[in-house]
Amino acid sequence: MPSRLPAVPQPVTSPPSSGARHDTTALLRGATASTYADTVRAVADDVAARLVSVTQPFSGASRPELQGLVDAVDLDGPPSGTREALREAADLYAQHAIWFHEPTYTAHLNCPVALPAVGAETMLAAINTSVDTYDQSTVATLMERRLVEWTAGRIGFAVTGAAGPGPGAEAGSRADGIFTSGGTQSNFQALFLAREKARRAGVSLGSMRILATAASHFSIAKSALLLGLPDDAVVAVGVDADGRMCPDALGNALVDTERTGDIVIAVVATAGTTDRGCIDPLGPIADLCDAVGTWLHVDAAYGCGLLVSTTRRHLLDGIERARSVTVDFHKSFFQPVSSSALIVRELRDLAPVAWHADYLNPQENAEPNQVDKSLQTTRRFDALKLWVTLRALGPDGVGALVDAVCDLAAAVRHDLATDPDFRVVGTTDLSTVLFGYQPDGLDAERADALVPQVRRVLFDSGRALVAKTVIDGRPCLKLTLLNPDATLADIRGVLELVRSAAHGLLAGEALADTDEPPCRDVHPRLARTEGDAR
Repeated sequence: MPSRLPAVPQPVTSPPSSGARHDTTALLRGATASTYADTVRAVADDVAARLVSVTQPFSGASRPELQGLVDAVDLDGPPSGTREALREAADLYAQHAIWFHEPTYTAHLNCPVALPAVGAETMLAAINTSVDTYDQSTVATLMERRLVEWTAGRIGFAVTGAAGPGPGAEAGSRADGIFTSGGTQSNFQALFLAREKARRAGVSLGSMRILATAASHFSIAKSALLLGLPDDAVVAVGVDADGRMCPDALGNALVDTERTGDIVIAVVATAGTTDRGCIDPLGPIADLCDAVGTWLHVDAAYGCGLLVSTTRRHLLDGIERARSVTVDFHKSFFQPVSSSALIVRELRDLAPVAWHADYLNPQENAEPNQVDKSLQTTRRFDALKLWVTLRALGPDGVGALVDAVCDLAAAVRHDLATDPDFRVVGTTDLSTVLFGYQPDGLDAERADALVPQVRRVLFDSGRALVAKTVIDGRPCLKLTLLNPDATLADIRGVLELVRSAAHGLLAGEALADTDEPPCRDVHPRLARTEGDAR
């Protein structure tokens, strides 16, 4: 749909003051407050109209078409004014964006966002707080620290303040943490802390090893590379039939690593693998890590929503024994990107991150400067979105959204298991469903070849988006269900599109393999007329 933002052909500016050489209406301030309100209202109205009218998650425009639209914009051209620039952006970006709120979007770990968080996003973007130092943020720093404490308490770490210690927390310890840009940064920082702990104990970089399953997030291997560890530093631990880390295999890997003279600096357990949505057995893994004194990091970027689930919280039992935990609020807490955090059980573990500069956070400064514990300097007040969401919906309200997508995944799996055209792959603890199209008579090789083709057909149409991956050497389609408002009927519609696309692709191949082209008299809808010589 075309933008609803009214066009303004010429920029409206105020005359520059004496000596000024810039547009004094360009920046948000008291004098432009009414313009700001009108501008935001117009953008919100346009986006709201699109939310109502959109019927599929993507426009279906091809990449050459989109590239042409982008290239046609002259970024060095004359200014058009705020309203016209936003109208142009709406027609370019919003018109062809991927809409995660659409129930037929089922591809990746993207969620529709909580309405209170969107309101908070407007507030924090306009005020533009940076929460690196207290003198830039004041109460924002205190609010973020309170949310870190709240999250740590939900994990089960010992905390201070109104929340009190969480269940299973150890006496004499206190948790801490920091908001980050995403799970990749959170995982990187956790492994950096583990590396520094080992390095200060005299372990050389060349002998450091990290144990994780092959299903762990790619950021684990990437972090090892960035941390200067050897190419073979990440050792794959065996899994069970459902892709969860096998404690016996972990025990063997710990012993084997010690025998080679290398040192395990961290074990990474995953609470919600990207492909399967499975949770490693955290308790038994923690037992082994405690026995050998190894850092346990739990990557709960996907599964962190279970922290507020009223029915599935037990799936995270043992997470309170981790040394560090990654949580991604912009996945299963339904927050706008970006909103993640790294939580550590012992606040002293964050010490290696500290760096002091006289112009920013001198060491003698007693104020709570969070740049002391963050890999970033300038950092948005993304915690505000979670704060407002928790106050608006309550933890149980957010947990109900998490349970809804998990329940939907269970219902979809049941549907697929009873449909002879599909094969279900593996199982899940969360909201992922893996499957393939393989009716009787279709061999495995051809079924596997259909996977990327079906995904491409659906993507090019814009009507539905599904993902693809490889499990046990075979490609399969993947539904990542993170829309609590999607219904079983919605997902059945996606599966019918998959079925139709597969039928069409197979029919096209059958025609291509025919030695002679089909004649009119053999087409069921084209009756041959008398005297027709064709």
